[in-house]
Amino acid sequence: MELRELIKVYNLINLFVELCEIPSPSLKEDRLSQRILEIFKENSIQAEYDSFKNIIAKIPASKGCEKVPSLLLSAHMDVVGGSEEINIRLSEDGIFIETDKTRTLGADNKAGVAAILDLAIKYSRHCEEALAPTWQSQSLHGAIEITFTRDEEMGMSGVQNLDTSKLNSKYAIICDGETLGELDCEGAGFTNLYIKVNEGKGGHSGINIHDKTRISAIKVLCELDSQIPQGVIKSNKKGTITSINAGVISGGAVNTYIAEAIKDAYELGKENKSIPAKYDAKNILDSINKGSALNIISSDAQIAYSLRSSEPENEQELIEKIKNLINKTNEKYSGLIKIDLEIYKHLKPFVKSEDALLTDIAIKAGEKQNLKVVPSSFHAGAETHVFANEKKNASAEAFIPVIAGLANLENIHSSDEKIDWQSFLLGRQWLEDIISTFAEEAKR
Repeated sequence: MELRELIKVYNLINLFVELCEIPSPSLKEDRLSQRILEIFKENSIQAEYDSFKNIIAKIPASKGCEKVPSLLLSAHMDVVGGSEEINIRLSEDGIFIETDKTRTLGADNKAGVAAILDLAIKYSRHCEEALAPTWQSQSLHGAIEITFTRDEEMGMSGVQNLDTSKLNSKYAIICDGETLGELDCEGAGFTNLYIKVNEGKGGHSGINIHDKTRISAIKVLCELDSQIPQGVIKSNKKGTITSINAGVISGGAVNTYIAEAIKDAYELGKENKSIPAKYDAKNILDSINKGSALNIISSDAQIAYSLRSSEPENEQELIEKIKNLINKTNEKYSGLIKIDLEIYKHLKPFVKSEDALLTDIAIKAGEKQNLKVVPSSFHAGAETHVFANEKKNASAEAFIPVIAGLANLENIHSSDEKIDWQSFLLGRQWLEDIISTFAEEAKR
């Protein structure tokens, strides 16, 4: 079966491909969000932007379920990837939907968005066909609230600015897992570390290279980075407890190159001219490397790390180790260059709730499709952290969220990202079964 045939047979796949074909980098989700609002309107579903241009939609309960507590379904609209064209295809073995390998697919998290949209469309149509003989058994649900957020990948600013005073739900399903049947009830916190080597003397790499008072900030930074641990720091039977990853490094003449590139792109944009391929996401690093001046002794360089941990004590131990390494390096190069450290607590740990109602229902719902669902923890930041720690609903109640995996995704955040479309169909049904089981349990 070819992709165009899948699109004709399955509305879920049709929605998913359509959404993936619309580029939506973090904080540049307008085209996608406008299309989503159009889909809601086409299906007579109440939906609107909040003040941050997140989307909030609501679907009334099915007949007889008016007193069932509402459920929140949520997914994020942004993806890792730029604004370039997205060419989607079916893999040669017919198992996966993927791209032509030039950029990310965006299944993280358009799989979640598409599944929620598909379910919302079904519910809205059943509301219009309430006299259908199978209506009650097929669409049993309480009120459904939906949020599609911006900027999950880069800064979580979407969910942090989400107007949850408009939401009545206490229980939330964040449709952002990577494997079918994944059910995450707790997760590690996320801290950003920014190290800057600065105040160096700098100079010409030929004329001043003999001067020992001129020291390369890049070399000092690399020396320091080689001493800072990388990868898993602590783990146990449950998985990784603490880890650290060097995510971004820059220095030297890169600032000049980037500044000029932005000016060039801006001028071309004003004239409605195309941006050169050298500025595409897949080419920009190579362009910077080859286009930046090499005849300088760098006076500034920076590196940023992500530090994840579900044990605050272990995280603090690692931070103290890094501080000591910085102090020693500062002492070594005293008077020549300076190293500064900035620590930013990005996300508090997502702690497992004592209220296991939604978790138990998700497990029970999985049994309907012979899907083994095992509650687990995950070693990544997600919107669950913000919902659980920072947000309240309209009744000033804290949210009780879980992350659900609705498909098997592979190699997310890379040009080899792909989704097993058959697992996606099953995950979409699992989501519907969670909602109907929740309603059934509430009505007892």
